[in-house]
Amino acid sequence: MPTFNFVLLHVADETASAAFYSEMLGIPIIEEKPGFAMLPLGEGVMLGLWQHETVAPTSSGQSGASEIGVGVADDAAVAALHTIWQARGVTILQAPTPMPFGMTFVAQDADGHRLRVTAPPAG
Repeated sequence: MPTFNFVLLHVADETASAAFYSEMLGIPIIEEKPGFAMLPLGEGVMLGLWQHETVAPTSSGQSGASEIGVGVADDAAVAALHTIWQARGVTILQAPTPMPFGMTFVAQDADGHRLRVTAPPAG
């Protein structure tokens, strides 16, 4: 059975995107090559950032049509991370909001990729 181990985003500037994800998620950049960077998301899953001009075959996708999910412990952690990211100038698309799946907010990177931070519902 195949193992899920990689999320790949097509980006305008892999160096800037790697710095953004490293800072926002508190994870190291483990590989950088011209046109490509990689960071560990956890449990053997990597985040690849590929400069869209070098993607083969050519990408026809549009950023923002999917989301990277980031889980935190509780509603207070959602609020705290929202405050930190907002203070760092990250674009916030949705402020902390209770939803059926838990408290959540949505941010956006420079390429329009969405990051959804979610805490599990209480009780």
